[in-house]
Amino acid sequence: MTASPRRDPVRARRRGARTGSRREALAGYTFVAPNMVLLLVFVLVPLVWAVLISFQRTDGFGTGRYIGLENYSRLVTDPVFWRSTANTVLFTVIVTPLSMAIGLGIAVLLNSVLPARGLFRSILILPMAISGVATALIGVLIFDQDTGVLDKLLQSVGLPAVAWQSNGTAAFASVVLVTLWWRVGFNMLIYLAGLQAINPELYEAARLDGANRWQQFRYITVPLVGPSSFFLLILNVVYSFQVFDIVFVMTDGGPENATSVLVTYAYNNGFVTGDQGYAAAIGVVLLLLTLLFTVLRWRTSRTRDLVE
Repeated sequence: MTASPRRDPVRARRRGARTGSRREALAGYTFVAPNMVLLLVFVLVPLVWAVLISFQRTDGFGTGRYIGLENYSRLVTDPVFWRSTANTVLFTVIVTPLSMAIGLGIAVLLNSVLPARGLFRSILILPMAISGVATALIGVLIFDQDTGVLDKLLQSVGLPAVAWQSNGTAAFASVVLVTLWWRVGFNMLIYLAGLQAINPELYEAARLDGANRWQQFRYITVPLVGPSSFFLLILNVVYSFQVFDIVFVMTDGGPENATSVLVTYAYNNGFVTGDQGYAAAIGVVLLLLTLLFTVLRWRTSRTRDLVE
């Protein structure tokens, strides 16, 4: 009888490694599969469907009629669309830097030796625990020009009341103020986590070199919270482009489209007038603007991967 060949231990180890790798990959796909299914059903499918509808004319009932790029050419000559776009950009330009700057300033204070830091932190992040609609309802209680708390306080000290709903500038300002109140706590929380990751020895070395507090903030704090700033910039811009609930509840885009933004205009076209094809075209344009900003910011950022 012929003796059986000796088993190669190297090959056996390689086969075992490949088998283990396949098992790990299978386990990974198993854990990821539910999220991928949800992403496919609730994000990708509606997105593709919205793009298809944007090439149709439909009133919300029955099958739409294909009209090519007519909805997109209509956007070019629609003054309300351009007004909504300008309001969206202005809202983003105001809210994003202000909420980030205020959040960073508060985070620096809470990261220092400040009495009752825990209490202040809880108060600031409290708005995060409620929805945007609830936040907007609180804003209505404060800024309503007839029964609002703020106008009553102004009148009690002899100041004139502000027409928060009738004046376009005042209405826009009220939306911005309520949004800042809602967003600052989240920005503060992210910045606070970034600040606590900075090595205190860097500040000690800077003090020994004669750097004052402003120089420490400018040359140590700001650069080392760069990844947090990059993350918050993307998140705040995307949120500002998609703002809806606060505007819808507080002003519904009025007065005279002074606070109309792209999402509220798309909502009015899709669910009020029933022109869902045109609403879908507005949504596609909004998606492209968001993707364009995100890609440009990702390619131009020098601090997104900065570490100490």
